[in-house]
Amino acid sequence: MKKKLVVLTGAGISAESGLKTFRDSDGLWEGYNVYDVATPEAWQKDPALVQDFYNQRRRQVIDALPNAAHRQLAALEAHFEVLIITQNIDDLHERAGSSNVTHLHGVITRSQSDLDPQLTYPITGWEIEMGTFCELGSQLRPHVVWFGEAVPMIQKAAEICSEADIFMLIGTSLAVYPAAGLIDFVPRLTPKYIIDPKSPDVKRYQNVIKIEKKATSGVAEAAGLLLNDLT
Repeated sequence: MKKKLVVLTGAGISAESGLKTFRDSDGLWEGYNVYDVATPEAWQKDPALVQDFYNQRRRQVIDALPNAAHRQLAALEAHFEVLIITQNIDDLHERAGSSNVTHLHGVITRSQSDLDPQLTYPITGWEIEMGTFCELGSQLRPHVVWFGEAVPMIQKAAEICSEADIFMLIGTSLAVYPAAGLIDFVPRLTPKYIIDPKSPDVKRYQNVIKIEKKATSGVAEAAGLLLNDLT
């Protein structure tokens, strides 16, 4: 039986593939206030602006490539049951070869119904056009969880964390809830690898291994430690 390696990834792993997030030093996301483009209220106020914003972000995701950290996590499936939970809306984990990925905040390469978020569709190309409707007759929007919306996969993610034999946190500040609370579901004595140049405050947790590096070098170091333990 392979051990369950549960990995929670945040913006830091995608940053090394060139994808920015709204948590830049100026608090903006590609020059926009996040509340002007990533809330239900923004969509109601100016759907064309929001649609265009995500069309441009989708184009960036399609142009981006998985980096060494994404690929290393996929390679670890040869030795562990790797279960990835990501806060990121890109599909770089899947494109790197990871076979079990839970997206907490949706995935930008799909669209969803404006009436029923469970109605989702693949997107051909990089653009959702205004005037494109779901089977219920409502406008298609990005399949992304906006601020103020429920996070439908959070319960599943908590259950995954509760079964972790090994836990790895990569490129996240543990500042965005409810995702930040997932580490609380990890068993107390489970080894917890924390990979980030600015490690979040995890003093209250036991069995923590801090690797204060960027995702690519940090995951490589953690993978080396894990594989060494197998021999």
